[in-house]
Formats: sequence, structure tokens, C-alpha cells
Amino acid sequence: MSNRHSDLLRFYRTLGDLQKLNGGLHRMAQADPEYPWPTRGVVFFYERNEQRSDTGSGARVVRVATHALRPDLQTSLWDRLAHDASGTHRGSVFRTVLGLALRDLMGNTEPQSWGRGAEAPAGAEKTEATLEAAVSLYAGQMPFLFLPVEDPPGPNSLRAFIERNAIALLSNFARPPLDPPSEGWLGRRSTREKVAQSGLWNIQHVDASYDPSFMDTMRTLMSEIPAD
Repeated sequence: MSNRHSDLLRFYRTLGDLQKLNGGLHRMAQADPEYPWPTRGVVFFYERNEQRSDTGSGARVVRVATHALRPDLQTSLWDRLAHDASGTHRGSVFRTVLGLALRDLMGNTEPQSWGRGAEAPAGAEKTEATLEAAVSLYAGQMPFLFLPVEDPPGPNSLRAFIERNAIALLSNFARPPLDPPSEGWLGRRSTREKVAQSGLWNIQHVDASYDPSFMDTMRTLMSEIPAD
């Protein structure tokens, strides 16, 4: 058994305990902005029909995300979740990548403007709006868990440490696959090689090595969450 296999088993056990602390899985389509979301944190996303195959039963994580990784950014966890689920793709790499895969799934080549430029060019608003709506529908149904990490914005935050190492652990990019995506996973249609090969909607850190101590950090933070 490889170290990565045993580390993935440990990671999913940790997420199982986090799910209990979250009171179950959340979905943005049903999320209440008045819920007591932490100001900052790390989010672990799942996807319907994406199941683990090498590390036991249960859903596999398809994306890890955080926010405010520059000192000048003050976005909250809710800000990031809300924008990824219902904002415009020009403010979200995730929405951009997801939209390109959905466009391919639907057999379309339009809008060609998707992901290009800071604003939609004249005449592209309608076709972009249709794809934005499809992205919002898809993203809104993705179950997720969140880990509160109330540290200051910045690239050296604990949030960055957890995000980076969780992605690196989960990624199948350029390594023997563990818990590979299903044949029908939408990400296989991605034009981004790192998405299609990693089995994650992430692009950064999928080709990195990981430090398993990030799971100790997760456990420490989880111990600070009040139990219901």
C-alpha cells in the first residue's frame, strides 16, 4: 500500500468527521446567506455520481477552494461561495473552466467570448448569459463541506497550506491514479489538461507534492469547532 493511498484514507476519515461537525453536506442552491458561515475557511466540493473506487466507499472530492490569499483581499467565505455559484465567470476561474466543459457537453462552440477579456463584448451578452445560467445550475448542486480557518488574508495562511496540500494529495496528474473520475465526469471534457488528468476542477497545485501534516492542522482546527 502506497503512502498516498493510506494518506487518502486518512484524509477521507477526516472529512467524514468534518461532515458531522458541519451537520451534513451543504449545497449552494439551498444555502442561506444568514447561516453562521465562518468569515474564512477552506471548502471541499463533491459531485453527483463521482465516487471513490480505491479508498473505500463514498463520494470523492472534486475541488478544494479557499479565498483571500493576498493581503489586500478581504473576501469572505460566503463571498467566494456565492460568486462561484452564481456570479460571472470573469471573476471565477472555476466558473470559466466549468463553462468551457459544459459548452463542449452541449455540442456548442459559442460563446467564443467565454473567458476572454475583462468584459463581455457587444452582442455576446445573451449567449454568455445562457451559459452562465447553466454553470450556476451545475455549481449550485455540488455538495460541499467547509472548514473554518479564521486567519488573516495572505499566501502563507493556514488556508493556503491546507488547500495546496489537499489538492496535491487528491490529484492524479502525472501519477498512478487513485479514486479516478468516472468515465462520464464532466471534467474529462475540459480543455485544461490539468483538470482532465487530475480528476479535480483545480488547476493550481495538481502537479505539486504534498505534506501530510496538513491533516494534523485540519484536526487541530476541527477540535475548535463547537459540537452541536
